Amino acid sequence: MYILGKRSNGKFAAGVSGVVMSLPRQVGKTYTIGMIVVFLCLMHEKTIAVWTAHHSRTSDETFRDMKELIENNRGIARFVKEIRKANGQQAIEFTNESRILFGSRERGFRGLHEVSVIVFDEAQILTNRALDNALPTLNTASNPLAFYMGTPPRPCDPGEVFRDKRTALLKGSDRDGIYLEFSADRNCNLDDREEWAKANPSYPSRTSELAILRLRRQFSEDSFRREALGVWDELALATSAISDKQWQAATISNRIEGGVKAYGVEIPPSRDRLTLSACMKYPDGYAHIEFLESHPLTEGTDWLIDFLAERKRNMLGVGIDAGSATGILLQDFADAHIPTISLTMRDVGQACGRFMDMLAAGKLTHLPDEDQPALAAAVKGASTRPLGKSGLFAWGKLGDDVDTTPLVSCTMALHAAFVSKRHPGRKQRLLV
Repeated sequence: MYILGKRSNGKFAAGVSGVVMSLPRQVGKTYTIGMIVVFLCLMHEKTIAVWTAHHSRTSDETFRDMKELIENNRGIARFVKEIRKANGQQAIEFTNESRILFGSRERGFRGLHEVSVIVFDEAQILTNRALDNALPTLNTASNPLAFYMGTPPRPCDPGEVFRDKRTALLKGSDRDGIYLEFSADRNCNLDDREEWAKANPSYPSRTSELAILRLRRQFSEDSFRREALGVWDELALATSAISDKQWQAATISNRIEGGVKAYGVEIPPSRDRLTLSACMKYPDGYAHIEFLESHPLTEGTDWLIDFLAERKRNMLGVGIDAGSATGILLQDFADAHIPTISLTMRDVGQACGRFMDMLAAGKLTHLPDEDQPALAAAVKGASTRPLGKSGLFAWGKLGDDVDTTPLVSCTMALHAAFVSKRHPGRKQRLLV
């Protein structure tokens, strides 16, 4: 098996850069890689293997699957000393003192030493920070091996690690790892059963037609192409229109008080949700943006009207793109006497330009991505689309499953903050 291939010195051929695997859903990766990890543990005493996923739910499911596989295999079960089931301490211990530990990356890697095998499940959302925390655990192992397994990342996923490894191995600039991909042809008919079989060797014997049809009905075409057929987006190789370096440099741990607030709202063309964000403008010309909340439009708009009506005396106003689906709120805002900044197409272009200019100048701040995941995903999945021939642009998105409403509403709030003529809190004198 190429995965376990060794060089003339006895070290794993993929021991430096690892085994990188891009696989669709329901392809049986837990069984295949799980059994490899089990046999490595059985062949080499005192081996420590770690199976880690981004989410606790995923690592819990993997543990249950591995536990069932082992318990149903008498040949392996007789070498098992103990299976620990406590949350946070899930492990399979073998009679030769080897162990497989399970956990989510959010729990960290403290206390782990001399790890020989590490599996990064959900590698499409493996961050550099998590990788930096994990890889040192392999340093003292004599012959370590890392696995990176995931589906093709969505445009909004933090997929830089997975994407960069794939690119380097395909180009041949990295010769210290192995890359495996199960995928259909890029421009295939999404309903072609032969393409399903090409992407998923377990179809139709293990993975049924019904299971894949279920994904076909539930997912958008882009999502189905990635998740079920393993096809990478051409756009996934592109980067966000917003500089990640500039965005990260704008991060602050806590919002600074002392400014005046404006709000922004957005309803996307799909009309499936309503999103609210805020901006605080400071006397020195700096600004801070935050995503507040988003609800399905089927829940109505009362929550938004009530929220803004309570704050209307102390705000600069609410930014709203009058030419978009959000324009339906204008009358509701007027009835509630909520101060509104109505944006034309030209205003939208200027608002997006203001956002980019202030970010580049270091005059715009936001909270950490982990505290604002919806806004972070919107920024990562943002593209631009031209508005006429004037050089103005509006926000677009890198994939049809990217939700940019947090970014758009923040941009509306930023624009409202800087063009409003209101002076919240100032007493008004009436002429008699």
